[in-house]
Amino acid sequence: MTSIPELEIEPEKNKWAKRIIIGVVVLSLVCGGLYFSIKAIIDSGITKGPDHMFGDQHLKTSVALIELHKTRYGKYPETMSDIKFLGLWDKIHTHSVYYLPRNDLKSYYIEVERGWIGKPKDLQMPQEFWQGTGFDPSLKNSTTFSPDSLGITKNNNTKQLIPLCQIMS
Repeated sequence: MTSIPELEIEPEKNKWAKRIIIGVVVLSLVCGGLYFSIKAIIDSGITKGPDHMFGDQHLKTSVALIELHKTRYGKYPETMSDIKFLGLWDKIHTHSVYYLPRNDLKSYYIEVERGWIGKPKDLQMPQEFWQGTGFDPSLKNSTTFSPDSLGITKNNNTKQLIPLCQIMS
């Protein structure tokens, strides 16, 4: 009888392949668990107060910077990135709002996208707050904007979140 030759498996390569696969699986489970844990915390409403407080500050600071830009240059900025002389903390505020100027840069719409962790659900400013500003709530659902006014051609997405360590460097 002829015997079937045995296949030789290199144990060292096999050991590393198993380690890599196990590592990827464990990392995936940890990341997935972390994602769902954070989502559950946000959905529980525990961050509602801080989200509202931080969102309020982000909105007020961003509006002040937008209105200062209008005072200096005679028109509202095309994107939040066009605002000059920002402090390090101002970037946190300007990257936490959604800003939409009208094509002629004579008015704008702004809303908070991120408070502390999530988006504040019921953040409302009194009408008196908007007095004397270029805020126009009717622009919220408008589709008459060019890609330039949204910053698309300049690659300036105002919704982009920047890590604090990048801002501080």
